[in-house]
Amino acid sequence: MLEAIDLECQRGDRLLFSGLSFRAEAGTCLHVAGANGAGKTSLQRILCGLLLPAAGEVRWRGAPIRKLREDYWHELAYVGHLNGVKDDLSAEENVYFAAGLAGRARTRDQARAALAQVGLAGFEDLAARKLSQGQKRRVALARLYLAQDAPLWILDEPFTALDVRGVANLAQRIGDHLERGGVVVLTTHQDVPVPGRVRKLDLGAPPRGLAPLPDDGAADAGEHGA
Repeated sequence: MLEAIDLECQRGDRLLFSGLSFRAEAGTCLHVAGANGAGKTSLQRILCGLLLPAAGEVRWRGAPIRKLREDYWHELAYVGHLNGVKDDLSAEENVYFAAGLAGRARTRDQARAALAQVGLAGFEDLAARKLSQGQKRRVALARLYLAQDAPLWILDEPFTALDVRGVANLAQRIGDHLERGGVVVLTTHQDVPVPGRVRKLDLGAPPRGLAPLPDDGAADAGEHGA
């Protein structure tokens, strides 16, 4: 479903990666690993269409995403390293308006239900500036509960600031999405077992390529990038 072909990324005078190719089929979680500065966030922004690669292209269902534009973004749910939470809005308003900006018509009741799913029942009307960092992260992740119709999830350090229960709930949520045939691309420095088919893309390992995580016997290591 998601394919990268000979991607190259430069930031300033620095080459982060080049000749990077991979493919993620339905039901696959692609774990992007690498040291700080290896280009993990830049790669995710390229996959989202927020950053143009210096070379190569990204394809979704066989078509270049630069041609799909809005059709691609409607099938994408992106949660970046920053929460994107507005302090002056309530938790509910943040989730509700974020869904609208993503082109997903949702009701206030659905926004409140999503917050309950991430453990924020009773905090719906509280201004985001009064929430802890962990709670703000949950507000950002609540968007995923309103994005079941988005087959592609791109998540940058989604487990940051979550407690043990929050980490377990999110891992299960990702597993459920994979079971429905979705695709997940995530970065994380935490050793979190995600249920389902997980493959690893290491930006810092030569040769750069895909391999199964050590605790995922079901992963397919048959394909390698450049």
